[in-house]
Amino acid sequence: MKALWCTVGALIAVLAVGPGAAWGAVATDGARGVASAKAPPPPQFPKNFVGKGRYLVPDLGVDVPLTWEGNGGDSQMIAGGDTYPIYFTNIIAGGYLYTLTYKFPGIARRPCSRVGPFTLDALNTFLKSARYVGPETLDGKPSRHVNHWRVGVVWEPPPSVLPPALATPVGGTPAGAEGAPVLRIGLMEGDFYTDQKDATTFWKVLHFGVQNLYDPELDEWAVLSSFAHRAGKVTVPAERTAAPAPPAP
Repeated sequence: MKALWCTVGALIAVLAVGPGAAWGAVATDGARGVASAKAPPPPQFPKNFVGKGRYLVPDLGVDVPLTWEGNGGDSQMIAGGDTYPIYFTNIIAGGYLYTLTYKFPGIARRPCSRVGPFTLDALNTFLKSARYVGPETLDGKPSRHVNHWRVGVVWEPPPSVLPPALATPVGGTPAGAEGAPVLRIGLMEGDFYTDQKDATTFWKVLHFGVQNLYDPELDEWAVLSSFAHRAGKVTVPAERTAAPAPPAP
C-alpha cells in the first residue's frame, strides 16, 4: 500500500494501498452525503482475515501476487516480491502505520517509514462515510456479486492560499464568503467492492489520487481471489524493530 497515510492521510494510505509517502486532507466526500435508507452496511475490515490475489498497475504493465492479512486488528499487505517488478509492504501494528518499498520501477529502495498513528478502528470509522454506488457483478471464475462503495478526500483551501484569480473571481465575492462558491480540490479516491452478503469480505479495491506517488497514471488495483475470516500473519520488518519505540500515548 502506498502511504495512502498523516492522520486522514494515514487512513488513506489503506485507501492508498501502494508504496510511498503520506498525504493529509480535510474532508471525505462520502461524509458530505446523506446515507440512503436502502443502502447496505458500509465496508468494515474484520480483525482477522487472509486475502490473496493480484496487485495491478495497468499503465506499468504490472500484475503481481498480493497477500493482505489481519491478526487481532493489526494487518499487513504485501505486493510482489524479489523476482517481480514491484515489491512493497504496508503494515498497521501497535497503533501505527508503516510502509516499506523494496522495489518499484524507476524508484530506489525506500527505508521503512513510520507514517503515523493509525489503527483498524480508525480505518473502519473512515469507511463508515463511504457512499453507496450500487450493486455490481465482478466478472471472473467465479463471478462475484458485490456492493460498490466510494470514499474520497478533498481539500478546501482557504482564500489566503489561493491565487487572486481564484480567491476573488472578477466581479465576484471572495471564495468561501456567504453566497460565493467554495473551491474544492480532489486529492484521492478509493473504491471498495464488498460481498453483497457480508460487508466484511472484500473482493476489489481501487485507489486513485495523490497517494499513488510512483505511478504515472495514479491508479492501482488490489483484486482478491480468496478472502477467509481467520487470523493471518503480520510481520514487522527487521529494520523497523531496530528503530526507537513509538512514544507512549
